[in-house]
Amino acid sequence: MSFTPKLLSALLMAQCALVFAKGNADTIFYGGPILTVNAKNEEVQALAVQNGKIVAVGSKDAVTKEWQADNTRVVDLKGQTLMPGFVEPHVHIIVTSVFEGIGLNLSNFTLPYDTKETLIQKMKAALKDVPAGGWLFGFGVDPSRTSPFMAELNADDLDKVSKDVPIFIVNQSGHIGYVNHKALELAGVTEKTPNPPGGGIYVKDAQGKLTGKLIEPPTYLPFMAKMPNPTEAQLFGAIVGTMKKMASTGVTTASDMSVGGNFGVDKEVAIYKAIFAKNASPIRLRGYLFSESIPNGKTSIKPNEGDDQLRFIGIKYIGDGSTQGLTAALTKPYTYPKNSKWSGALDFKDDEIYTSMKSYFDQGWQISTHANGDKTIDQALNSYSKLLAGNPNPQDRRLRLEHFTVNNEGQVKKAVKLGVIPSFTIGHVNYWGAAFNNEILGAERAKRIDPAGDFKRLGGKFTLHSDTPVSNVGPLNYISEEVTRLWQLPPQKVLGPDQAVTVDDAIRAVTIDAAYQVFADNIVGSLEVGKQADLVVLEKNPRKTPPSEIRNIKVNGTWIDGKPVALK
Repeated sequence: MSFTPKLLSALLMAQCALVFAKGNADTIFYGGPILTVNAKNEEVQALAVQNGKIVAVGSKDAVTKEWQADNTRVVDLKGQTLMPGFVEPHVHIIVTSVFEGIGLNLSNFTLPYDTKETLIQKMKAALKDVPAGGWLFGFGVDPSRTSPFMAELNADDLDKVSKDVPIFIVNQSGHIGYVNHKALELAGVTEKTPNPPGGGIYVKDAQGKLTGKLIEPPTYLPFMAKMPNPTEAQLFGAIVGTMKKMASTGVTTASDMSVGGNFGVDKEVAIYKAIFAKNASPIRLRGYLFSESIPNGKTSIKPNEGDDQLRFIGIKYIGDGSTQGLTAALTKPYTYPKNSKWSGALDFKDDEIYTSMKSYFDQGWQISTHANGDKTIDQALNSYSKLLAGNPNPQDRRLRLEHFTVNNEGQVKKAVKLGVIPSFTIGHVNYWGAAFNNEILGAERAKRIDPAGDFKRLGGKFTLHSDTPVSNVGPLNYISEEVTRLWQLPPQKVLGPDQAVTVDDAIRAVTIDAAYQVFADNIVGSLEVGKQADLVVLEKNPRKTPPSEIRNIKVNGTWIDGKPVALK
C-alpha cells in the first residue's frame, strides 16, 4: 500500500492529536511567573504537560480551558517561579564522586582561608577512617586560597600527617597533586623517573630532590595504580549521589567532560549505561570522552551514541593547566612571584593536537578544549580554523573552548566568527578574582577573564559552569557571579565591569544556550511546546531579585519529563 503526501500528513496529524489530546493534560502549572526563556524571553501564566512533554504555554484561562481534565494534576505555584531546568555544560561527575563522595573533601569556598596547619589537622583527623593498608586520599587544597598566599603543601608537610600511611592530595584545580614520601616509595617514583607526556612534571627542588608536588594528571597515574579502587557498588552509589546533589540545585541536564579520565573509557561508559538502565539517574547526561584515555585514538563508542537521557557527543582535550595554580599557558609571564619569567606550558605541540582532533572531528565528534591561558586559546582556535576550513556553516559543529580565562579581544572575535562557544568557570571571578588581580595576572589581564560581555556584544553565545569539583554546582550562583562580577575577598571589588551581562543573558547561559552547546536545545533549555518538561521551581523570580541575592534563591522542586525528581 502506498501513501500520498497528503494522506501521510493527515495520518501524522491524527496521531499527534491522539498523543496530545486536548483536555487531557497530566499536569498544569499556574499561580506564579513562568519564565519560558524563549526567543522573546516571554513570561506566561500557565503551562501544561502531557506524556512528559510541554503541550501548552499561555494564559491561565486558555491553558486550563483547553487542557484541564478531572484527572489532571494541578500545581498552584502560589507565587513561586517556574522556569526551564538548568543545563550544567561542564562538570566532572565521576571525578567529583570519587573526590567528594569517597575521598576526604578539603575544599573551602568560604572565609577565612585555611592555613597549612589547619589542613594538616584535618588530614590527621581523617586518618582514623583509613583502613589497614589503605591510602589517605583527599581533594581541595588551594595555595591561592591559603593563608599566607601560596602556602603550598609538600612531602615533608604530609609526613607530619603520617610517615606510614601513603597520602595523595589533589589541588582544587585538579591539575596539581601532593604526595608524602611513603606514597613516592610505593609508587616507585624517584628522582630518575622521567616526566610523563601530556604536560606532566614531577617537581624537584634546587638540589634535584622530589618535593612531592605533581603537575598535571599524567603524573598521578603511578599513585592511582597503587591505590585500592572503590568497589562497583561504592562508585555507583557515589555517582548517583552526586547526580542527586546536582538535581537539588535545579540542574536537569549535565555534561561530564572527562569520561574515562579515572577508570578508563570502557569502564566509565559501562557505569553510566548501568545507571541509566536502572533509571537511577535523576538528570540527563551528555558525555565527552577524555582524549588521553582513548587507547591508540580508537574507541568502540560512536559519535552521538545514546538517547535523550544519556548520549556521548564529544572528545575533550586538556590544552594546559590551572591559572590559579600557575600552570596555564600564557603569552606573557605570571606576575607572581615578583619578576617571574614563568608563563606556563602547553600540554601538546601544535601539530600533535591538531592531528588528533582531526581524526575525531572527521568522525563527527564535537571537539572541546580546556584552555585557561591565552597561548592555549591561540593554539585551540588555530586548530579549529583548520578543522572548519571550507565549511560554510562552521557554527553547526558547535566547537567548544572551556574556561577561556586569560584572553584578548582578538581571540573573542575569532571565536565568534568560527561559531566557537566558550564555557566560563565563572567562579574564577568570585573565588579567585582578587588573587588574579592583585597577585597572579595583574589588573589588565584579570579584568578580561571570562569575557561574557564581549561575546554578547559581538553576537556570540557563551555558557556558565562550575567545573565541579573545581567549584560547587549552583546555576543560581553562577548568575549572581556573572551579573555582579564581585570577588569574594574583602574589600570586594567588581572585576571587569565591561564583561558583566544582564540577568536575562546569564539565565540563557545556564538554560537554552547551554542546551545549544550540548546539542540538546531541541528538547530542553526553554519552555516551549514540544520540548520535554524539564522544569525547576524557584522560591523567587530571579528577574525581579537583586543580582547579588539571586544565589540565595531556594530551589523548591526539580522536574524531569513532567515528573518531580526524588532527591533523597
